[in-house]
Formats: sequence, C-alpha cells, structure tokens
Amino acid sequence: MNEPQTLRQKIACLFEGTGQYQRSGHILDIALISIIMINVVAIVIESIPSVAEQYYYEFLVLEIVSVAIFAIEYLARLWACVDKTHYVAMEGSNSKRRLKYFLSPLALIDLIAILPSLMMFLFPLDLRFLRILRLLRVFKLTRYSRAMQLLLKAFNDEGSSLMAAFFIMAVVLILASCGIYLIEHDIQPDKFGSIPAAMWWAMATLTTVGYGDVVPITPLGKFFGGVITLLSMGMVAIPTGLLASSFSEQIRKRRQFFEDAVHESIQDGTLNDTQKEHLEELRHKLGLSKLEANKAIKTQLNEHNSHLFCRHCGKRP
Repeated sequence: MNEPQTLRQKIACLFEGTGQYQRSGHILDIALISIIMINVVAIVIESIPSVAEQYYYEFLVLEIVSVAIFAIEYLARLWACVDKTHYVAMEGSNSKRRLKYFLSPLALIDLIAILPSLMMFLFPLDLRFLRILRLLRVFKLTRYSRAMQLLLKAFNDEGSSLMAAFFIMAVVLILASCGIYLIEHDIQPDKFGSIPAAMWWAMATLTTVGYGDVVPITPLGKFFGGVITLLSMGMVAIPTGLLASSFSEQIRKRRQFFEDAVHESIQDGTLNDTQKEHLEELRHKLGLSKLEANKAIKTQLNEHNSHLFCRHCGKRP
C-alpha cells in the first residue's frame, strides 16, 4: 500500500485505520463511540422532566458540541471517501463516488445522527419527537461494531428468503384473524368485533407472546387457538434460523478469506514485516480476534513447511 501523500488520503487512511494510521484510527473510533454512548445516556435521562428542566443548558451544550463533531466527521468522510480502498477502484468521477457513498447505509446513518438537531433549530417541532429521532444516533455504533456489520450482511444476503418467510407469516396472520373472528365474533363482539381487531390476538399468538388480554372462550375457539399456537412455534423459528445460519456463514467466510490471504503471503515459509502488517490490517478489517488470526497463521505455516520435508525420513527432498 502506497503511503498517503495528500491531506484527503491521510484522512481516508485515518477513518479506515490502515497503515501508519491504524493506532490513530483506533483511538478516533473509541472517542466517537464514547461520544455516541454519552449522547444516548443523555437523551434517555433528558426524558425525565425534572432533570431536563434543571440541566437544560448542560444538555443543550452537549447537543451542540456533539452535533458539531458528528457534522465535521460526516463532511470529512464524504470528502475523503474517494480515496478509500473500496471507492478508489471504482470507475467514474469523484462526484459519482461521493454519490455512491452518500447513498450507502452507513453514510445515511451518519446523516440521521445530525439531521434531528438541525431540524430542531430550523423548524418548531415536538421535542419528544426530536428526542426519539436523536436516539437513532445509537445506530452509528454499527460502523464500529463488527458483529452489527455481520448481522446487516446476513440481512442483505438472506433478504429474499426473509421476505418469503414474512409473506407466509402474513398469510397465516390473516387466516388466523379470519378464523377467530368467525368463531368468537358473536360471543365477544367487543374483542373480536372485526378482523382488524382480531389481528391483535393473532399477532400475539403467532409470535408466542400471549399477552392474555384477548383470549377465546368457546371450545372451538380454544381448539383453534391451540392449533395456531402450535403452528406459530415453527413459523417464528424460520426467520431466526435463516439469520443464525447466515450469521454463521459470514463468520466462516471471513475466517476463510483471512486463511487464503495468509496462504498467499507465505512464499518461503516465513512472513516478513510488510506481510505481517498487511495481515494485521486485514484481521482488524474482518473483525477477527488475534487468537483466531494467530491460529490461522500457525496452521498455514505448518502446512507449508510440512511440504518441504519428506513424511518418512523428515529430510528435504
């Protein structure tokens, strides 16, 4: 990797945490995570009227400082994104690359983190509504959490399968609502007076929550409710199983990718300082622990060196 020459390249490396900026990038991430957590705690505490009134100016200063920091971070990322590894290889102008970054999920989350406060200064909106929007700032942690990135990747990969599962659940929801409406409508018109009203019971039953505020009382209604409950046990497990399987597959792919990178780096049975630095950057980017990385490197070194010696006599061929 070439050393960054311009300020924009240095900022891109800082945000990516690569090369000589790995430690600085890690410190920056920790600082931003701390600010996000402080904001989340402050927004939650601010919902207490007495506390919000007593520390109004303190909360206001914290909000102004935080928005300023997040806005500078957002603009800096938008400016330097064209020099990030992912966008350098893209064809087209810098404007096209910035537009692609602007529409990316992480960039939109960064934008959501500052928009509510800007709206508060520009438009007279309900403060409770703005407080909830500001709480979405917690999603900025997605950028710094490898586990959240894996989960988002799992959602993306299993999108069509999840849509199919939710479609089936929606059909079962409608059938359950119609069935319980026909059975319990005459007995409990206040609770099952319409199919939309019956959907509350169907939703609570299908998700196995079972609040108990609306229940069938006729023998046929109880039997129908039992059938729906048994059916829901399998229905709820479908999306859960899909996500768990995809999450596990994402972890396996990252480990395999790192092992392949180690295999390509080993030429003479050893790793030089440049290769070790590259593998460390890759480990950090993939979100692997040092234990996993060291195990993969040791395994690949043993496999490589085993081919240099005869299995029978232990000497070089």
